Amino acid sequence: PAAVPNTPCPVPPQLEGLCSFLQLSTCPEPSLVRFCSWLLPLSPALSHPSAAILAQQLFLGRVLALTQPPSRHLMAALTSFCSKYSHPLCRVLVAAVLQGPGEGAEQTKLLCELVEECLEPHSVQLVLSQVLEVPLSEKLLPVLQAVLGRQEVLPPELLDLLVLTLCQQAPAFATSLSFARLVTAVLTVYQSQVS
Repeated sequence: PAAVPNTPCPVPPQLEGLCSFLQLSTCPEPSLVRFCSWLLPLSPALSHPSAAILAQQLFLGRVLALTQPPSRHLMAALTSFCSKYSHPLCRVLVAAVLQGPGEGAEQTKLLCELVEECLEPHSVQLVLSQVLEVPLSEKLLPVLQAVLGRQEVLPPELLDLLVLTLCQQAPAFATSLSFARLVTAVLTVYQSQVS
């Protein structure tokens, strides 16, 4: 994009219209990388609602449509956007992936990669709280494992909810090796807080 003068950021309805006009949801992925790198130095930074709209327009359709690993351009754009707007990205992207139908193997792998390599600690906590809001499934266990792999300090209420969820779901996952590994990880990482 060409240089833009220092003008106030558009409000969300204007931004949706601008995204549609620029066809950002279907722009080529190399252009997506350039657009995201152009966004980062903007001052003032985008508001949370504006960043969420951009996350939806730029990434949601592409991520939900994945049937194979994301291209390096898509990962570069996601990583770039995440470096400044990880919270709005999680609000939009994680919620949609968690509520999506079917296995969504590529989407789950992408979430794990974002958790492991890109998200700030407060966004990792947001992902955990979002996962715990939906019925636990085999598809979500790797995401929880990725969250635990970060070994972030969790607020007591979030850790309590995690432990309670695992206790309640244990009978349904009695034969799941992934679930057993997850419980072991919780007991290892948070052994001083789990009785």
